[in-house]
Amino acid sequence: MRLSTRNQLTGTVSAVQPGAVMTVVTVQLDGGQSVVASITKDAAEELELEVGKPVTALVKSTEVMLGVE
Repeated sequence: MRLSTRNQLTGTVSAVQPGAVMTVVTVQLDGGQSVVASITKDAAEELELEVGKPVTALVKSTEVMLGVE
């Protein structure tokens, strides 16, 4: 599959926390960092997400906010 999304981060699912409607998925990226995504429970089931499964996190956003104290 080819996508226009430029921010594609490859990694492995390290945790899946299903809820009533949403599932929180943690991905250990190949570079050592991790990213957390909240997706619908239906999407997680359709993708058959489980710990150890290789995935690509696609980041498409119009803005990024930072804060400091």
